[in-house]
Amino acid sequence: MAAESNEINDMTSETETTTVETSLETNTPAVATLEPVKATTGKLSGQDLIRAFEADQLKSDLPEIYVGDTVRVGVRISEGNKERIQPYEGVVIAKRHGGLHETITVRRIFQGVGVERVFMLHSPQVASIKVERRGKVRRAKLFYLRDRVGKATRVKQRFDR
Repeated sequence: MAAESNEINDMTSETETTTVETSLETNTPAVATLEPVKATTGKLSGQDLIRAFEADQLKSDLPEIYVGDTVRVGVRISEGNKERIQPYEGVVIAKRHGGLHETITVRRIFQGVGVERVFMLHSPQVASIKVERRGKVRRAKLFYLRDRVGKATRVKQRFDR
């Protein structure tokens, strides 16, 4: 019994992130909650842990999206215990932030009313993004489209990308 407790103490002193509990009847390890983190310099700093976590969350299959593009975003919608993907198609009027926090604002006309939605590109709610047409614009933000109605809201098509 004393030899096993020394082994457990040796294990916890080597890797501080692992906790092991032994059951009283069998004297065997019952629960190992965390795997040890192997680092060459010892412990990771908080910023390094956050960077590593964010790098794991980034999506790699996103297309190149520019302001002015017409995109179709597949949004996951859960209704009860069912989940479906609903397409949302419109013009990208703004891009913001970068990395994991990157967002696009998509504007469309629905029943004569302009509707804008902001999508976080790396969110699990965004199932897919497909670029339908490339837009030829000279501004970074297309907020002027909010004041326009009908054919005036059209964006010229770009063929070189």
